Amino acid sequence: MELKGKVALVTGASQGVGAATAVALAEAGAAVACAARSTDASPQKTPGTLERTVARIAAAGGRGLAVPTNLAHEDEVVRMVERTVEHFGRLDVLVNNAAITFVGDLDIPMKRWDLLMNVNLRAPFVATREAVRHMRRQGGGAVVNLSSAAALYPYAGLMAYGMSKIALERATVDTARQLQQDGIAINCFRIDVPVYSEGFAANAPGLDQSDWEPSAVAAEGILWVLRQPTTYSGQLLSLWALRRDQGIMASRAERPFTGTPPQAMQTGLVEQVESVYREPYE
Repeated sequence: MELKGKVALVTGASQGVGAATAVALAEAGAAVACAARSTDASPQKTPGTLERTVARIAAAGGRGLAVPTNLAHEDEVVRMVERTVEHFGRLDVLVNNAAITFVGDLDIPMKRWDLLMNVNLRAPFVATREAVRHMRRQGGGAVVNLSSAAALYPYAGLMAYGMSKIALERATVDTARQLQQDGIAINCFRIDVPVYSEGFAANAPGLDQSDWEPSAVAAEGILWVLRQPTTYSGQLLSLWALRRDQGIMASRAERPFTGTPPQAMQTGLVEQVESVYREPYE
């Protein structure tokens, strides 16, 4: 897809990969609606606000729109799409990036389980359902869902988060099947090498960040996916594998990641270790 002149909606756009993707889309010539909870008037505990992202878009010569949205509430997700179309007149691209992480396995409080699933899985489902109504009328569009290595590997402390991501990958393949005749591509971009975001840093304060890529590296990969023809759909794409196979997303880390992330669901028993993740929301 040619991105110049298109309208994109990016969730979780106040920081991290979402903010980097919104700015990259603007640099490519798209108008960008930026959705998240964090605003200058109501900032969250991790740094970044929608206004700061929109200011970066303006500095890049683009058009941005802040759409404050609590993705845990379905009516706000629906309104997020409506607001984008009302302001820009159309919607061509949806990037379902936003996610939250609560640390906990079987012992996670159900209130947190429900909130995590609402934001990480239900919100992308609702946003996609609402967005494709407009994309169908326009004759096409593209959706990218963001996943994680935790979808495939049972990291200690991230059971609920990983389950939400593997479910989103499954939803990607099925919605792609349903929408192929409409010229709407739906793909999943799995971040499976360390990439910096304010949320990741807050959840793992003790980890060495020297092999973490800046968020702009992941944004480069997301734009590569969006630029493919709409027949390129239903793909579960690994950042690590795309870098290897397509020669994109060159490392900018101080110490480039040298591991091999899982490319299929881990089965069997894995080593029982203490979680390195911490709860920054207390």
